[in-house]
Amino acid sequence: MVPTCVAVIPTILEIKEGRNRDLWANVDRGWASDSDPVDEMKYVVVTGGVLSGLGKGVTASSIGVLLKSAGLRVTAVKIDPYLNEDAGTMSPFEHGEVFVLDDGGEVDLDLGNYERFLDVCLTRDNNITTGKVYNNVIQKERKGDYLGKTVQVIPHITNEIQDWIERVAHTPSDGNGKEPDACVIELGGTVGDIESAPFVEALRQFQFRVGQENVCFVHVSLIPVMGPVGEQKTKPTQHTVKELRGLGINPHMLVCRSKSPLIDETRNKISAFCHVPPEAVVSAHDVSNIYQVPIMLESQGVTRMLSERFGFKLSGKRKVLDDWKKLADHVDTLDDAEEVHIAVAGKYTDLADSYLSVIKALQHASFKVNRKLVIDWIESSALDGETKKSDAESHDAAWELLRSADGILVPGGFGIRGIEGKIRAAEYARENKVPYLGVCLGLQVATIEFCRNVLGMEGANSTEFEEEPAHAAVVFMPEISKTHMGGTMRLGTKPTPFLVDDCKIRRLYGGGGHVDERHRHRYEVNPDLIGDIEGAGLVYVGKDQTGERCEIMELDDHPYFVGTQYHPEFKSRPDRPSPPFLGLLMAASGMEI
Repeated sequence: MVPTCVAVIPTILEIKEGRNRDLWANVDRGWASDSDPVDEMKYVVVTGGVLSGLGKGVTASSIGVLLKSAGLRVTAVKIDPYLNEDAGTMSPFEHGEVFVLDDGGEVDLDLGNYERFLDVCLTRDNNITTGKVYNNVIQKERKGDYLGKTVQVIPHITNEIQDWIERVAHTPSDGNGKEPDACVIELGGTVGDIESAPFVEALRQFQFRVGQENVCFVHVSLIPVMGPVGEQKTKPTQHTVKELRGLGINPHMLVCRSKSPLIDETRNKISAFCHVPPEAVVSAHDVSNIYQVPIMLESQGVTRMLSERFGFKLSGKRKVLDDWKKLADHVDTLDDAEEVHIAVAGKYTDLADSYLSVIKALQHASFKVNRKLVIDWIESSALDGETKKSDAESHDAAWELLRSADGILVPGGFGIRGIEGKIRAAEYARENKVPYLGVCLGLQVATIEFCRNVLGMEGANSTEFEEEPAHAAVVFMPEISKTHMGGTMRLGTKPTPFLVDDCKIRRLYGGGGHVDERHRHRYEVNPDLIGDIEGAGLVYVGKDQTGERCEIMELDDHPYFVGTQYHPEFKSRPDRPSPPFLGLLMAASGMEI
């Protein structure tokens, strides 16, 4: 079953009353004792120390996979201690990509990891930020909900955090409408950060609120290697655990990031100084691919330790884990497979996290076509005429990469920088019948290029880049705010009906009448030009429910020239690749669609 999001979050009272009703209904049938793996919600809290970027998100996602493999229904929460309401207005250079959810939430990219690993659909409330928490508390104070009390960090902010976590943890996320059994919570940043302090305190209190037996604290730390003999150093981990314990949280498990597996001496030393058993010091060393991380944790008894702490039984047969291992091993085999080169022309190519979901969607598709994926990153500005004048060497190198690619992708984005290079990339793909996928802005630049070079509309452009172009091929959507940036775009999952009986992209989606995909844009193809564009062979095979807003384009007489106004990468899964990305990889590999 494909998960769908639940936009309305019930109250804690409603949840508890509902759970009680369900329980008594089961008692009446005589099978209450075996109906669920656990009788109370279980929480795994993942914190980090020493420095950021250690892989807390992957650790949290991998633990979620292990819990799911044990038969538990799992959801996830990401805590980001920044003051922004959400990630919507944050620069990709600073924060990586903005991940978009079904309900239109613009959130941290780690929620994308949770959705891909756990195959769930989360809501904007699964991403807690300082801005959201303080805004909620201030709104309550303005309404008089605190009955004249002085509003303080403790208890009002910390209570709000705890209420939020417990509310979201009980919200179904895997599409079957059933309440989760376990919630994995990742605290962003590092322990000791001043902005994290209210959340650490809230989590300290939370263990007593829900019962210490229902909470497992997992701390991710760094084990650096120093000196000519490559000694694994434990002091950073000792210090961060000491700080965490000083804040009232005693970790039950330490996940130690290192280049190579922990040696016994290192593990025993950490155990002795950090007050955890040696078996609870888990080595998180480098592995061949990210899908091997759950397998690595499983091999060190992480699921068994969780089952002992939470009191659920481990079955001898765990299909989820077996399937996951097959996937991880299959990915390893692709190192020796035939290569497929995809040129990605973008403006954030120096920071791969800016296109994380695009990368994952390409990888998922490569698993399906059994090819070794090679992404050739091209700074799109290097493709334009100005760079040819100022830096001929970079210009020539960029064009060499583009011309040698098996397929071309222009991802989503904003702003004028590099736009002419993206237009030239679309032109090259169209004229030379190179497989092309344009996502969001990628659809728009392909439309602009078509208007200029096929329809003869000299000076055609988007009003995003030119206020009054000679021909407005792409225009600002009338319902979008021109004064506020955050949360004002066309966001979230929208239905797109197909308007043709048969086309490549419809076949890739399985032949259904419509698709539901996630959007994030302010501009659209000019409705006044659609007739002329389609008459020349660039057909918008899918439009919104009004029949006016262009959603999917496909070029006649081309192996694969497709654009989507939506972002199909957000719903791609390792075992269920996004259809538009799969089409690109199939065409680039010489396969029939």
